[in-house]
Amino acid sequence: MQIISSIYNFFWGDLFFIPLPGGGSIGISLLVLILIPAGIYFTVRTKVLPIRLFPEMLRISVDKESKGKQGAISGVQALIVSTATRVGMGNMVGVVAAVSAGGAGAVFWMWVTALIGSSTAFVEATLAQIHKEPDPLYGGYRGGPAYYIQKLFGKEGKKRCIIGILFAVSGLICWCGVSQVISNSVSSAFEYAFNIPPVVSAIILVVLGAVIVLRKNTSIKVLDIMVPIMAIFYFIVAIVVIVMNFQELPVVFKRIIDEAFGIRQVVAGGFGAALMNGVKRGLFSNEAGSGSAPCAAAASDVSHPAKSGLFQALGVIIDTIIICSCTAMIILLTPEEAIAGATEMSLLYAAMEYHFGGAGVVFIAITLWLFCFSTFIGILYYARSNVAYLFGDNWVSQTAYKIVALVMLFIGGIAAYSFVWDIGDIGVALMTVFNMIALIPMSGQAIKSLNEYTSMRKQEKLHKKK
Repeated sequence: MQIISSIYNFFWGDLFFIPLPGGGSIGISLLVLILIPAGIYFTVRTKVLPIRLFPEMLRISVDKESKGKQGAISGVQALIVSTATRVGMGNMVGVVAAVSAGGAGAVFWMWVTALIGSSTAFVEATLAQIHKEPDPLYGGYRGGPAYYIQKLFGKEGKKRCIIGILFAVSGLICWCGVSQVISNSVSSAFEYAFNIPPVVSAIILVVLGAVIVLRKNTSIKVLDIMVPIMAIFYFIVAIVVIVMNFQELPVVFKRIIDEAFGIRQVVAGGFGAALMNGVKRGLFSNEAGSGSAPCAAAASDVSHPAKSGLFQALGVIIDTIIICSCTAMIILLTPEEAIAGATEMSLLYAAMEYHFGGAGVVFIAITLWLFCFSTFIGILYYARSNVAYLFGDNWVSQTAYKIVALVMLFIGGIAAYSFVWDIGDIGVALMTVFNMIALIPMSGQAIKSLNEYTSMRKQEKLHKKK
């Protein structure tokens, strides 16, 4: 556990500090040092894509496009898979941790991180779509960072690139770690809300998970139903909280801005806490740059590679600016005396209990279960292409990894909480490092694809006017 903790601190701990007026400072971690400059670079190169092309993202999300290859998934289905994995513990536990440690100002920096990360998500998803290949086992397509990393280093055929191998291994480690986090979060929530022993929750999760993931193509069908329902219900509940406390909204938004930029926070040293907690939790929640979502993006059958990138850019916005904001509003619209002394998930439980009584606690427990379970199904969908990259096209390796993930799901229900979180975070960090080795030098291909797509759309609009 000490080794795991040391590796975690190397990636996510503070490498150095930037001093601020009044004696405060901002701690910069390795992952922040990699992802934020890269995100700014991609945002500039895509000409502020998240804002400029947001209407186009909405248009393609409702535009029906037929799939050409049997077994392939649509762009919307790829968005649902990536949303299933993004909308999870980070939207609840992560936001609560950010607000607890960094105050309301952390919410603003989560929003900024999402806009920057949206451009990164576009680049990696478009590259995955450009370099996808047929999937002989499941049908349709497969791909992701391991595959475009291999293209970068000129490895063809069955020859594997060492960086590609390291990425694929890191992904499998990460998703095993996340499997444990999922079970741990659910078992803790159900013990708190219903007094159900953790081992019982873990067994139920494993049985349900096995029924779905051990069947060939059940995952997408389940996620198609589960993800929209859970996201919409959580959004509706947040809207109800906002309507019930509408008169407090101006105060909350003023607090968010004041604590994000306020002189008082700079002098008191709180500015650095707000900034870095918002940035770190935003990065963890939306996963932009980690290379996870491109595994789903590559599997989609779309008319142009840039479409796949736009879908994933929209996914980051849905995750962080919409769903994470729901959690933040539920907490910030709760009187401080109602949540005094509460920390981590108990803070969210206390807030929901204030707004809805005991039903609020039950709702959060069930919602967390849905968020976590859909994440588990999604990450095993991601794992397909990485397992195939490492071990070739065979059902033995595909099934073996699923069984290992199910075992980790069970272990997580009874494991030490901080330990299982650290394993997942280390996996994400390693994936990000190896992904970025290819992402920056290959980003020109994604920008070229974007320019082609925007030019094509302009021509289509002109043709319609004529």
